[in-house]
Amino acid sequence: MAERWGRSRVRLRRAEARPEGDAPGPGAAPPGGGPRRRFVPRLPRTRRGRRRAVRWAVAVCVLALLPATWLRLGEGGRVRSVADVPAEPVAVVFGAGLENGRPSAYLAHRLDAAVRLYTAGKVEVLLVTGDNSRSTYDEPDAMRTYLTGHGVPADRIVADYAGFDTWDSCDRAKRVFGVDHAVLVSQDFHIRRALALCAAAGIDAYGVGVAEPHDATWYAGGAREVLAAGKAAFDVLAKPDPHFLGHRETGVARALAGASGPPAGKG
Repeated sequence: MAERWGRSRVRLRRAEARPEGDAPGPGAAPPGGGPRRRFVPRLPRTRRGRRRAVRWAVAVCVLALLPATWLRLGEGGRVRSVADVPAEPVAVVFGAGLENGRPSAYLAHRLDAAVRLYTAGKVEVLLVTGDNSRSTYDEPDAMRTYLTGHGVPADRIVADYAGFDTWDSCDRAKRVFGVDHAVLVSQDFHIRRALALCAAAGIDAYGVGVAEPHDATWYAGGAREVLAAGKAAFDVLAKPDPHFLGHRETGVARALAGASGPPAGKG
Protein backbone atom coordinates (compact mmCIF):
# COMPACT_ATOMS: atom_id res chain seq x y z
CA MET A 1 0.00 0.00 0.00
CA ALA A 2 2.81 2.38 0.92
CA GLU A 3 4.62 1.50 -2.31
CA ARG A 4 1.51 2.30 -4.40
CA TRP A 5 1.03 5.62 -2.59
CA GLY A 6 4.67 6.51 -3.22
CA ARG A 7 4.29 5.89 -6.95
CA SER A 8 1.20 8.09 -7.05
CA ARG A 9 3.09 10.93 -5.33
CA VAL A 10 5.93 10.65 -7.90
CA ARG A 11 3.48 10.84 -10.82
CA LEU A 12 1.75 13.83 -9.22
CA ARG A 13 5.06 15.69 -8.78
CA ARG A 14 6.00 15.00 -12.43
CA ALA A 15 2.67 16.34 -13.66
CA GLU A 16 3.05 19.50 -11.57
CA ALA A 17 6.61 20.02 -12.79
CA ARG A 18 5.71 19.72 -16.49
CA PRO A 19 5.32 23.18 -18.13
CA GLU A 20 1.87 24.08 -19.34
CA GLY A 21 3.00 24.25 -22.97
CA ASP A 22 4.19 20.65 -22.83
CA ALA A 23 0.71 19.29 -22.45
CA PRO A 24 -0.13 16.99 -25.32
CA GLY A 25 -2.30 18.74 -27.89
CA PRO A 26 -5.07 17.40 -30.03
CA GLY A 27 -3.88 14.72 -32.40
CA ALA A 28 -0.63 14.16 -30.46
CA ALA A 29 0.61 10.66 -29.99
CA PRO A 30 -0.62 9.10 -26.75
CA PRO A 31 1.88 8.39 -23.95
CA GLY A 32 4.07 5.43 -24.61
CA GLY A 33 4.72 6.31 -28.31
CA GLY A 34 1.64 4.54 -29.64
CA PRO A 35 0.15 5.33 -33.07
CA ARG A 36 -1.96 8.46 -33.54
CA ARG A 37 -5.64 8.10 -34.00
CA ARG A 38 -6.77 8.76 -37.54
CA PHE A 39 -10.15 9.94 -38.67
CA VAL A 40 -11.81 7.22 -40.70
CA PRO A 41 -15.13 8.13 -42.37
CA ARG A 42 -17.86 5.69 -41.53
CA LEU A 43 -20.66 4.62 -43.79
CA PRO A 44 -24.16 5.12 -42.46
CA ARG A 45 -25.18 2.16 -40.30
CA THR A 46 -28.91 2.38 -40.83
CA ARG A 47 -30.82 1.65 -44.02
CA ARG A 48 -32.34 5.11 -43.90
CA GLY A 49 -28.89 6.70 -43.61
CA ARG A 50 -27.58 4.70 -46.56
CA ARG A 51 -30.55 5.72 -48.70
CA ARG A 52 -29.93 9.37 -47.82
CA ALA A 53 -26.23 9.05 -48.74
CA VAL A 54 -27.14 7.48 -52.09
CA ARG A 55 -29.63 10.28 -52.83
CA TRP A 56 -26.98 12.91 -52.07
CA ALA A 57 -24.44 11.13 -54.30
CA VAL A 58 -26.94 10.95 -57.17
CA ALA A 59 -27.83 14.63 -56.75
CA VAL A 60 -24.18 15.65 -56.86
CA CYS A 61 -23.60 13.58 -60.02
CA VAL A 62 -26.67 15.07 -61.73
CA LEU A 63 -25.59 18.62 -60.89
CA ALA A 64 -22.08 17.91 -62.14
CA LEU A 65 -23.37 16.55 -65.46
CA LEU A 66 -26.02 19.21 -66.11
CA PRO A 67 -23.67 21.67 -67.89
CA ALA A 68 -22.28 18.92 -70.13
CA THR A 69 -25.81 17.77 -70.96
CA TRP A 70 -26.76 21.36 -71.79
CA LEU A 71 -23.84 21.60 -74.24
CA ARG A 72 -24.73 18.27 -75.84
CA LEU A 73 -28.40 19.14 -76.35
CA GLY A 74 -27.93 22.80 -77.21
CA GLU A 75 -25.78 22.61 -80.34
CA GLY A 76 -28.90 22.55 -82.56
CA GLY A 77 -27.45 20.68 -85.52
CA ARG A 78 -24.56 23.10 -85.98
CA VAL A 79 -21.83 20.47 -85.80
CA ARG A 80 -21.01 19.59 -89.40
CA SER A 81 -18.31 18.03 -91.53
CA VAL A 82 -15.99 19.89 -93.89
CA ALA A 83 -18.16 18.74 -96.80
CA ASP A 84 -21.53 19.98 -95.55
CA VAL A 85 -20.71 22.98 -93.36
CA PRO A 86 -22.17 26.24 -94.73
CA ALA A 87 -19.67 28.70 -96.22
CA GLU A 88 -18.67 31.53 -93.91
CA PRO A 89 -16.12 34.33 -94.24
CA VAL A 90 -13.87 33.18 -91.39
CA ALA A 91 -12.74 29.95 -89.76
CA VAL A 92 -11.67 30.20 -86.13
CA VAL A 93 -9.07 27.56 -85.29
CA PHE A 94 -8.49 27.01 -81.57
CA GLY A 95 -5.05 26.20 -80.20
CA ALA A 96 -4.38 22.77 -78.70
CA GLY A 97 -0.79 22.85 -77.49
CA LEU A 98 2.70 22.62 -78.95
CA GLU A 99 5.30 19.87 -78.84
CA ASN A 100 8.88 21.11 -79.25
CA GLY A 101 7.57 24.33 -80.77
CA ARG A 102 5.39 22.59 -83.33
CA PRO A 103 1.64 21.90 -83.31
CA SER A 104 0.67 18.88 -81.26
CA ALA A 105 -1.02 16.01 -83.06
CA TYR A 106 -4.48 17.26 -82.09
CA LEU A 107 -3.67 20.81 -83.17
CA ALA A 108 -2.24 19.56 -86.48
CA HIS A 109 -5.51 17.73 -87.14
CA ARG A 110 -7.45 20.95 -86.50
CA LEU A 111 -5.18 22.81 -88.90
CA ASP A 112 -5.56 20.08 -91.53
CA ALA A 113 -9.34 20.55 -91.34
CA ALA A 114 -8.87 24.31 -91.70
CA VAL A 115 -6.73 23.75 -94.81
CA ARG A 116 -9.49 21.60 -96.29
CA LEU A 117 -12.06 24.29 -95.53
CA TYR A 118 -9.94 26.92 -97.24
CA THR A 119 -9.15 24.72 -100.24
CA ALA A 120 -12.82 23.85 -100.68
CA GLY A 121 -13.76 27.54 -100.70
CA LYS A 122 -15.80 27.22 -97.50
CA VAL A 123 -13.88 30.05 -95.82
CA GLU A 124 -11.70 32.91 -96.99
CA VAL A 125 -9.72 33.80 -93.88
CA LEU A 126 -8.34 31.68 -91.03
CA LEU A 127 -8.20 33.22 -87.54
CA VAL A 128 -5.77 31.15 -85.47
CA THR A 129 -6.18 31.76 -81.77
CA GLY A 130 -3.93 30.49 -79.02
CA ASP A 131 -1.54 31.15 -76.17
CA ASN A 132 1.48 33.43 -76.46
CA SER A 133 1.68 34.43 -72.80
CA ARG A 134 5.47 33.89 -72.73
CA SER A 135 8.20 34.43 -75.28
CA THR A 136 9.13 30.74 -75.43
CA TYR A 137 5.60 29.57 -76.25
CA ASP A 138 3.81 30.86 -79.36
CA GLU A 139 0.85 28.83 -80.54
CA PRO A 140 -0.49 31.28 -83.17
CA ASP A 141 2.80 31.65 -85.05
CA ALA A 142 3.35 27.88 -84.99
CA MET A 143 -0.15 27.49 -86.42
CA ARG A 144 0.55 30.12 -89.09
CA THR A 145 3.78 28.36 -90.10
CA TYR A 146 1.96 25.04 -90.38
CA LEU A 147 -0.80 26.53 -92.53
CA THR A 148 1.53 28.35 -94.91
CA GLY A 149 3.51 25.13 -95.25
CA HIS A 150 0.29 23.44 -96.39
CA GLY A 151 -0.59 25.96 -99.06
CA VAL A 152 -2.62 28.66 -97.27
CA PRO A 153 -1.42 32.16 -98.27
CA ALA A 154 0.06 34.11 -95.37
CA ASP A 155 -2.21 37.08 -96.06
CA ARG A 156 -5.27 34.88 -95.43
CA ILE A 157 -4.13 34.03 -91.90
CA VAL A 158 -4.76 36.29 -88.90
CA ALA A 159 -3.29 35.51 -85.48
CA ASP A 160 -4.84 36.14 -82.08
CA TYR A 161 -2.04 35.92 -79.53
CA ALA A 162 -4.28 36.16 -76.44
CA GLY A 163 -6.62 33.20 -76.91
CA PHE A 164 -5.80 31.81 -73.48
CA ASP A 165 -8.97 29.73 -73.27
CA THR A 166 -12.07 29.07 -75.34
CA TRP A 167 -14.07 31.97 -73.91
CA ASP A 168 -11.22 34.42 -74.48
CA SER A 169 -10.86 33.22 -78.06
CA CYS A 170 -14.58 33.60 -78.80
CA ASP A 171 -14.99 36.94 -77.06
CA ARG A 172 -11.88 38.42 -78.69
CA ALA A 173 -12.92 37.09 -82.10
CA LYS A 174 -16.09 39.16 -81.77
CA ARG A 175 -14.95 42.25 -79.84
CA VAL A 176 -11.38 42.63 -81.09
CA PHE A 177 -11.44 41.15 -84.61
CA GLY A 178 -15.06 41.92 -85.52
CA VAL A 179 -16.07 38.35 -86.46
CA ASP A 180 -19.85 37.99 -86.80
CA HIS A 181 -20.11 34.69 -88.72
CA ALA A 182 -17.62 31.84 -88.59
CA VAL A 183 -16.84 28.16 -88.86
CA LEU A 184 -15.21 26.89 -85.67
CA VAL A 185 -12.61 24.13 -85.90
CA SER A 186 -11.75 21.86 -82.98
CA GLN A 187 -11.93 18.24 -81.83
CA ASP A 188 -15.35 16.60 -81.66
CA PHE A 189 -15.38 16.51 -77.84
CA HIS A 190 -14.67 20.28 -77.62
CA ILE A 191 -16.62 21.73 -80.51
CA ARG A 192 -19.99 21.99 -78.70
CA ARG A 193 -18.48 24.04 -75.90
CA ALA A 194 -16.83 26.29 -78.47
CA LEU A 195 -20.18 26.76 -80.25
CA ALA A 196 -21.98 27.65 -77.02
CA LEU A 197 -19.33 30.16 -75.96
CA CYS A 198 -19.05 31.80 -79.35
CA ALA A 199 -22.84 32.09 -79.53
CA ALA A 200 -22.79 33.79 -76.12
CA ALA A 201 -20.10 36.14 -77.44
CA GLY A 202 -22.38 37.10 -80.35
CA ILE A 203 -20.97 34.99 -83.19
CA ASP A 204 -23.29 33.06 -85.49
CA ALA A 205 -21.20 29.94 -85.99
CA TYR A 206 -21.12 26.39 -87.26
CA GLY A 207 -18.60 23.88 -86.02
CA VAL A 208 -16.41 21.25 -87.65
CA GLY A 209 -15.57 18.59 -85.09
CA VAL A 210 -12.40 16.68 -85.94
CA ALA A 211 -12.80 13.00 -85.11
CA GLU A 212 -10.00 11.27 -83.24
CA PRO A 213 -9.32 7.65 -82.23
CA HIS A 214 -10.89 6.85 -78.88
CA ASP A 215 -7.58 6.37 -77.09
CA ALA A 216 -6.38 7.55 -73.67
CA THR A 217 -5.87 11.10 -74.94
CA TRP A 218 -9.40 11.26 -76.32
CA TYR A 219 -10.93 9.98 -73.07
CA ALA A 220 -8.84 12.44 -71.06
CA GLY A 221 -10.10 15.26 -73.27
CA GLY A 222 -13.68 14.09 -72.85
CA ALA A 223 -13.32 13.94 -69.07
CA ARG A 224 -11.84 17.43 -69.08
CA GLU A 225 -14.83 18.68 -71.04
CA VAL A 226 -17.20 17.50 -68.29
CA LEU A 227 -15.32 19.73 -65.84
CA ALA A 228 -14.92 22.60 -68.32
CA ALA A 229 -18.67 22.61 -69.03
CA GLY A 230 -19.27 24.14 -65.61
CA LYS A 231 -16.92 27.04 -66.38
CA ALA A 232 -18.60 27.42 -69.77
CA ALA A 233 -21.98 27.81 -68.10
CA PHE A 234 -20.52 30.53 -65.86
CA ASP A 235 -18.96 32.31 -68.86
CA VAL A 236 -22.25 32.24 -70.76
CA LEU A 237 -24.11 33.75 -67.81
CA ALA A 238 -21.50 36.21 -66.55
CA LYS A 239 -19.78 37.11 -69.85
CA PRO A 240 -16.53 38.16 -68.15
CA ASP A 241 -13.93 40.20 -69.98
CA PRO A 242 -11.12 38.10 -71.44
CA HIS A 243 -7.78 38.03 -69.65
CA PHE A 244 -6.51 40.56 -72.18
CA LEU A 245 -9.01 42.49 -74.29
CA GLY A 246 -6.84 45.07 -76.00
CA HIS A 247 -7.77 47.40 -78.82
CA ARG A 248 -9.87 46.68 -81.89
CA GLU A 249 -7.81 45.07 -84.67
CA THR A 250 -8.53 45.20 -88.39
CA GLY A 251 -6.57 42.10 -89.45
CA VAL A 252 -9.62 40.03 -90.36
CA ALA A 253 -11.30 42.89 -92.24
CA ARG A 254 -8.12 43.61 -94.22
CA ALA A 255 -7.64 39.92 -95.04
CA LEU A 256 -11.23 39.66 -96.25
CA ALA A 257 -10.86 42.81 -98.34
CA GLY A 258 -7.80 41.36 -100.00
CA ALA A 259 -9.36 37.97 -100.65
CA SER A 260 -9.82 37.21 -104.33
CA GLY A 261 -13.29 36.54 -105.70
CA PRO A 262 -16.66 37.36 -104.16
CA PRO A 263 -16.97 37.06 -100.40
CA ALA A 264 -18.20 33.73 -99.10
CA GLY A 265 -21.89 33.87 -98.26
CA LYS A 266 -24.15 32.02 -95.91
CA GLY A 267 -24.90 28.44 -96.90
